[in-house]
Amino acid sequence: MHVGVLGGTFDPPHNGHLAMAFFARELLSLDRLILSVSDNPLKQQRSASDSERKAMTELLAREINSTGYFCDACGWELEQRRPSYTVNFLRFVRSLYPSARLSLLVGEDSWHDFSLWESPREIEELADVVVFARKAEQQGERDEPSLGVRFVDFSSPLSSTMLREMIANGESFSSLVPSSIERYIRSEGLYPKSDTDSQLH
Repeated sequence: MHVGVLGGTFDPPHNGHLAMAFFARELLSLDRLILSVSDNPLKQQRSASDSERKAMTELLAREINSTGYFCDACGWELEQRRPSYTVNFLRFVRSLYPSARLSLLVGEDSWHDFSLWESPREIEELADVVVFARKAEQQGERDEPSLGVRFVDFSSPLSSTMLREMIANGESFSSLVPSSIERYIRSEGLYPKSDTDSQLH
């Protein structure tokens, strides 16, 4: 069994996450994908609450599963003592799937901070690390001899920061998130102007 792990603050989830999930399923032949809602200590600012981020991630998982059950949203990291570390979650996943192959899916921005993560070498022992990066970034990082990391060409211009700013500014974002997540954001009044302003100062 091959289990993929994609962690993130998901504040909010967007179509870039959706595309990465589908791409990873086909490229890596994953049997299961776990979306882990985290409290990343390298990203201190939060706009949506833990429960709201978890709810939106569950909606993302439901969208992914519209083509067949494959994905689960997990709030285990939110229930642990803070801060939340990927290595702890991978240990937990390993306890659930002791004989499975694990792959940790990492976006390009997160990869640049990988050396700052808690126990990066143990992470590489627990799981294959697959970095979804723009082609230009891949060539430079592949030259790093000490890391057994796989790079795949995946470019997405979307980011949660961009989305929060667009929503706060009243811009249309319906084409950038699944419709269920758009409805949730609107119904809960998430990402008002004041929240975005406070994060930019």
